[in-house]
Amino acid sequence: MTFSELKENFSLVDDWEDRYRYVIELGRELPGLPDAAKIDANKVRGCASQVWLVTKLTPRDGKSPIMHIEGDSDAHIVRGLVAILLTIYQDKPADEIAAHDALSDFAELGLKDHLTPQRSNGLASMVARIRAEANAAVSQSAAS
Repeated sequence: MTFSELKENFSLVDDWEDRYRYVIELGRELPGLPDAAKIDANKVRGCASQVWLVTKLTPRDGKSPIMHIEGDSDAHIVRGLVAILLTIYQDKPADEIAAHDALSDFAELGLKDHLTPQRSNGLASMVARIRAEANAAVSQSAAS
């Protein structure tokens, strides 16, 4: 699913309880991480619930590598937020990911205003983690 399709789906649901259900449903559709990937190094700091993100890079000659991201959480709504983040960032060049703040996309969906402060902080931590890894990948590819 693209972000445009996701945005359209959100626009079709007026009630916030139904939107939360949709976010939870997106999380249910997210493939889980194997237990072996749920290690401290993959844990996102700053989240009230447990969140793990794993990135894999595909190098490209003379270009920024492509980032593939997998994620999981022990909380249903947060797992849905991870699914939305993957819709925004998945399989894009690291330089594009580093330059793009997904929090503006969450604001477009109207989600930013309807998350608890704890969830908002956790979401910001997830975005910061993904963008930091993208920046590191860009730096690494420029050095090679």
